[in-house]
Amino acid sequence: MMENDVISAAGLAAGYERLEVWRDANFSVGRGEFVAVLGPNGAGKTTLFRLLLGLDKPLQGALTIFGRPPSRGNQRIGYVPQRHAIASELRLEAVELVRFGLIGNRWGFGRMGQGRDEALAALRAVGAADLARRPLGALSGGELQRIFFAEALVGRPDLLLLDEPLANLDIRREADFVQWVNTIVHSRGITALLIAHNINPLLPVLDRVIYVANGRVMTGRPSDILTTQSLSDLYGIPVEVVKDSRGRIAIIGTEDPAHHHEHDL
Repeated sequence: MMENDVISAAGLAAGYERLEVWRDANFSVGRGEFVAVLGPNGAGKTTLFRLLLGLDKPLQGALTIFGRPPSRGNQRIGYVPQRHAIASELRLEAVELVRFGLIGNRWGFGRMGQGRDEALAALRAVGAADLARRPLGALSGGELQRIFFAEALVGRPDLLLLDEPLANLDIRREADFVQWVNTIVHSRGITALLIAHNINPLLPVLDRVIYVANGRVMTGRPSDILTTQSLSDLYGIPVEVVKDSRGRIAIIGTEDPAHHHEHDL
């Protein structure tokens, strides 16, 4: 492990009981890197996050975060899950949800004694200060994603794990959200891993890609991983990566129907 590594994996295998999801993962992620985690549905992208959060243990190999094995409740990690249980509290004001990231009402992200001022600052950082007093039930999907992002940021984490935050956003809101993440990553020196199906809004800002498919994990720069040769090798079947005049890519020929459309990559 290099001194600047936030995450380091060596010979890592993941799965559940006797079911192996992927194996032989070897990669590191440095401080201040913006990394996309890509791959078809069911390939094991969220499984990687569960390992990093200490919710699951590797089947084989070694995984470290900040030089230590993952553990539950690591306050240096800010996490935005696919589904947010507290979102069902429709009358809760947005600023109060963000405060939960400080006062410890959710596991792992509490720092006692901090509160409203820090929550408002986190909302401003994601362009959501005007939503502070709005009840969650009155917010759109895109507005909720900003609130959840602010909640993950409020404890000033060193690592952000964002599980499909672009899902259900339109093209404009995708671009806005990606820019907020990129700005925070580089202004604060935070490391961010973002699971996505649509790679295109991320391409201008990514430092690295972790691609999970066919029981394997491939990592590298987008220009090295998102190629016909690399993905054909990873999937074990012919795959074609095509690019349009605006630089957007599509991956053709995978077994996952979602990968047959440019917007779903």
